[in-house]
Amino acid sequence: MDKLFLILVIIGAINWGLIGLFQFDLVATLFGGNYSIVSRIVYTIVGLAGIYSIKFLFSEREPA
Repeated sequence: MDKLFLILVIIGAINWGLIGLFQFDLVATLFGGNYSIVSRIVYTIVGLAGIYSIKFLFSEREPA
């Protein structure tokens, strides 16, 4: 489950990078604009994945 959330956070980061560098919103382009219901659902899911991923900041890593 953690990998799924990590993938969603990476998708969000790539989208923000595209917005910052090229003013291109990939999610809005793929799903019909910033205000379409599908885009809003994707933004919400990615945002929740980011909130969930905060736990990685405070968890101890296992030695390799």
